Amino acid sequence: MKHVVLFFAFCVTHAAAIRICSFNIQSFGEAKCAKPEVMNIIVKVVSRCDIMLLMEIKDTTDKVMNKLMGQLNSQPEMKDEFSFIISQRLGRKTYKEQYAFIYRKQLVGVKAVYQYPDHQDGDVDAFSREPFVVWFQTYKRDFVIIPQHTAPEAAVREIDELYDVYLDVKQKWKTESFIFMGDFNAACSYVPKKHWKKIRLRTNKEFVWLIEDNVDTTVKSSTRCAYDRIVLHGQRLINSVVSGSATVFDFMKAYGLTEAEALGISDHYPVEFQLSTMRPMKDASR
Repeated sequence: MKHVVLFFAFCVTHAAAIRICSFNIQSFGEAKCAKPEVMNIIVKVVSRCDIMLLMEIKDTTDKVMNKLMGQLNSQPEMKDEFSFIISQRLGRKTYKEQYAFIYRKQLVGVKAVYQYPDHQDGDVDAFSREPFVVWFQTYKRDFVIIPQHTAPEAAVREIDELYDVYLDVKQKWKTESFIFMGDFNAACSYVPKKHWKKIRLRTNKEFVWLIEDNVDTTVKSSTRCAYDRIVLHGQRLINSVVSGSATVFDFMKAYGLTEAEALGISDHYPVEFQLSTMRPMKDASR
């Protein structure tokens, strides 16, 4: 899939901070999309965020994301229009998924996109679903988001390999501000404590982990695992994080759902944080 470098016009809008979110939406395809009660909650969850990473999109027709975007932008209370950018279908053999970023066009623009090729010498095909990297821009600030949904059985290796993605993108785009986020499967049996020392993204102190190991990002009451994570690099970016904003969004509690109803949405909760902004950009013409 070819991607064009995009620059969007920004409206004169004031925002003290932008909310950046990550959500494994669990097998998001036509079956889930056909359930109005499920889509209504998904729209509410996505609408809270200025940038939302969605993972585990399973759609060969493009109907699912188009329907979601239609519902997002037709809400009666909608003030800002959402746009999205999506990866090609990624995965080994016949099982494929997509990453998508949904963002508020009035607050955020896309400078560039990069599908990581995953053909590093001596370490080809390290990722089951290689990162779809996006360089975002807000007022006087830009940052790169590197998403990852690891294969559970290869979580340690894939999280460690994100360091190589960082080195590659840093050289390509000459930037220091990075956000790594997604369903890393970074907890419980997939990443035992003794294996953290093998993960460069963890041992290198330049990287700050916002979602800690004792946090539960799963919906099921029978599990308690910090699978979903947010990791930052770049002091200016780290200094801009709104204190106490890194958290899990419990949509079951927020919308008064039963566990069974919540599991109809996903078996993961979204994770999020807020990034302080200055004044909005007046114009970033194409």
